[in-house]
Amino acid sequence: MLSKTSPGFLQRFVAMVFLLLCFGSIFFIYYKPNLSSWLCPEVTWSFDHICSDTCLQIIQNENIMKIGVNNSCVVDYDLVKQKLINDVVEEHNRESQEHTLVLMWAWPFGKLVNVDSCKSLYGISGCVFTDDRRLYNEANAVIFHHRDIQGDLQNLAKMPRPPRQKWVWMNMESPDNSVKLSNWDLFNLTSSYRQDSDVWVPYGRIVDVSKEDVAFQIPTKSKLVCWIVSNWNPDFRRVKYYNEFSQHINIKAYGRHFSRYVNNKDYPKIISSCKFYLSFENSIHKDYITEKLFIPMMLGTIPVVLGPSRENYEKFIPSDSFIHVDDFKSPQELAEHLKALDQNQEMYEHYFSWRKDFVAQRTDFGREHACRICDHVTRDKGYRVFKNLDKWYWP
Repeated sequence: MLSKTSPGFLQRFVAMVFLLLCFGSIFFIYYKPNLSSWLCPEVTWSFDHICSDTCLQIIQNENIMKIGVNNSCVVDYDLVKQKLINDVVEEHNRESQEHTLVLMWAWPFGKLVNVDSCKSLYGISGCVFTDDRRLYNEANAVIFHHRDIQGDLQNLAKMPRPPRQKWVWMNMESPDNSVKLSNWDLFNLTSSYRQDSDVWVPYGRIVDVSKEDVAFQIPTKSKLVCWIVSNWNPDFRRVKYYNEFSQHINIKAYGRHFSRYVNNKDYPKIISSCKFYLSFENSIHKDYITEKLFIPMMLGTIPVVLGPSRENYEKFIPSDSFIHVDDFKSPQELAEHLKALDQNQEMYEHYFSWRKDFVAQRTDFGREHACRICDHVTRDKGYRVFKNLDKWYWP
């Protein structure tokens, strides 16, 4: 069901008003036949056609005919439509000050945000999302996904901004995979995987086990070590490590680089069938710990991580839930450790002790960002400008 403050509700409200105008016109024509020229000439005198065809066309078609002289409509429906929209927005702002209107400059990752999902998933109420840039001046916040604006900064810098409006810079890619911004102090808030962002949204998290969760059981294993990778660069640390590591232990490798494409259906099956999974990040940065870690944890596989320091990982996951490559002097030493765990079931199962109390979750990109940004903007009305984004994110 649409919220009374959602963009869909506003559109339906406008549609209802137009339908009422149509019925009023019919009533007027019925009693004043000499004024029939007030209607568009293509409209028949059929009661149904007048409202079902022309009025709906007026609502849906933004390029409807303007005021003409003889055989054209005398009502500028575009202006009427825009006035009705403005009236609804003003009424919304006047009667529902507790609601926050968030303009998505572009839907992050192409995912639309349902108003009700913020409440049901995160307990966040009072958020209205739209991608209609005509509502720019009414928006409490505008979310800019880095990938969608990195080539459009010149135009953004020239845009006037309402004094109380927040511009939020959002990014989930590492600095190595993001076009660097230089001296652009455009934004008020940041939202990323970095824990020191204004609105922190990690790639995943460890949460308490609910009473409804079934007791965890380690899946049946048929492979020792697995890796699924497509982004292959000989200069990546993970590629160099793999090349040496694979000389000392058998690794089942999948992905575009190995010409063994894995579809969405087989992806979880493969990972859960492996005792260990190589959760190797493509770049090494503070807090850059991606779904490559959380998906194996969700599927009952021990992640072998290559990324930021062990200390960084331990901020977010239990210390005995993963194996870090930096804990070993060489790839060969790591290989020997994994082989020993393969032969000792008790030692192997120790890495799943955390599953008695916790489960791993993966972040719903785009949706969670939008909801938590809205919540932050709603609660924090203070003045804020984020200076030197380039020095913070691209050290």
